[in-house]
Amino acid sequence: MTQPPNAPPFDLTEYRKALGGFATGVCVVTTQSDDGGIGITVNSFTSVSLDPPLVLWCLDDSSDRHDVFAAAERFAVHVLPVEDREMSDRFAWGTCRLSPDEFDISNPEPPRLRNALVRLDCSAHDRIRMGDHLVIVGAVRAVESRDGDALTYFRGRYGVASEPLA
Repeated sequence: MTQPPNAPPFDLTEYRKALGGFATGVCVVTTQSDDGGIGITVNSFTSVSLDPPLVLWCLDDSSDRHDVFAAAERFAVHVLPVEDREMSDRFAWGTCRLSPDEFDISNPEPPRLRNALVRLDCSAHDRIRMGDHLVIVGAVRAVESRDGDALTYFRGRYGVASEPLA
């Protein structure tokens, strides 16, 4: 890590812990690979613009799925409901292949998870190298959403964001 001259030592462990103090939603991004649909769990997702509709997410350079997602021209971002914690874990650290019962196979490009609270179908708009990540900006082409409680991540643990009362 590059630091300015005469800067005090920077503690990466403390920095990571501090970033964990920002509660985020949990998303799975999906795309089509040569071997079928794949997914990756991300919490580095945000809206960028309403006009035009743009979102972004960040892809770690060391991810075993980096090359597929970095080259993807189409992808879908899914906000997970609270009951999909196991799916989040699986796409974060385990098997990244989608099984046919997990996504809508009627239109496989990009693969669409069946149980998402929100789904944004995107086409790649821009890719920006930043530090040890690739920032992927997507132009939103279609949106679907439903009511329900969202899965969150805070201080290294899962939580819930409840559906607001009317």
